Amino acid sequence: MRTENAGSSAPPPRAGQPGQTGHDLRHHGDAEVRDDGATLVDLAVNVRADTPPRWLREEIGASLSSLAAYPDGRAARVAVAARHGLPVERVLLTAGAAEAFVLLARALEAHRPVVVHPQFTEPEAALRDAGHTVDRVLLRARDGFRLDPAAVPEDADLVVIGNPTNPTSVLHPATVIARLARPGRTLVVDEAFMDAVPGERETLAGRTDLPGLVVLRSLTKTWGLAGLRIGYVLAAPDVIAGLARAQPLWPVSTPALAAAQACVAPRALAEAGHAAHRIAGDRAFLTAGLAEFTDRGLRVVEPATGPFVLARMPDAAGVRRRLRGLGYAVRRGDTFPGLSEEWVRIAVRDRATVGGFLRALSAALP
Repeated sequence: MRTENAGSSAPPPRAGQPGQTGHDLRHHGDAEVRDDGATLVDLAVNVRADTPPRWLREEIGASLSSLAAYPDGRAARVAVAARHGLPVERVLLTAGAAEAFVLLARALEAHRPVVVHPQFTEPEAALRDAGHTVDRVLLRARDGFRLDPAAVPEDADLVVIGNPTNPTSVLHPATVIARLARPGRTLVVDEAFMDAVPGERETLAGRTDLPGLVVLRSLTKTWGLAGLRIGYVLAAPDVIAGLARAQPLWPVSTPALAAAQACVAPRALAEAGHAAHRIAGDRAFLTAGLAEFTDRGLRVVEPATGPFVLARMPDAAGVRRRLRGLGYAVRRGDTFPGLSEEWVRIAVRDRATVGGFLRALSAALP
């Protein structure tokens, strides 16, 4: 692992453009399937396929009769708090996890923010846009992208890490991440994909004993609600109050509130649990298929725990282009700090889809 500086006082780059960091922090998987990629089989976006389910669409649809009234998030907030066994004062509903990163960057005072990479790039982009100078801790492939808490500078007063981490699919032990918590430091753990892990093992959601802990959750990935934008923050009441003051009025729409309440109900949690086990099986099928290409230079980061895998391969940029010609989109890896153009992220899909992809990959690999 190593630490590097990734910020300056210069204006931030335009969205979608590489900044001073040398990485396009605003490139996300949806860019792979927009415009000319709209007809491709999508293995670039990490939203669970065949979602939202019918019952959830009906819940959201029923909320439309209330659109004349301003959104009232109290019931949804209580439901999320109950889901994690927390008092309601520890919950803030947001327009997806991405809004939460912006709120944290704007509302928290941080003299030395550190982002642990490779991970979702929006936290660093939000910090830089808010004028922060950001340091990076880069986890390395030879270490399996595993976290060593000692690599994080002792004077870091804001630390951001994903668990399980996008794009590496590494699930860090909760005990290891907890070692980063200390008085005077805000520890932000992005658990956007934790509900795709069977049993949500290694989650820190619901913990109140760790100083400065902030846990972010997204409901867009498991439930197919990327177009609705709904997520939430779990943190100490004073942190929640500060973030709430930075939010605009009525930040979460009535349909999104209805979705939040529905997605933390017992029925939904049971369905998500079944889906997590199904994803684990489909991921094992994908990684076993990818292992057939080791003689052609392909390597997968294992053990993978998220609804995606990270793979290293020769001529990855050329492979991606050839895959597009064969009808498949995967996520480029070189926009993630700590990764190069040799990497791609592949979303887990059903076995029929994966089987077709593996056949295409066989033709696309050099």
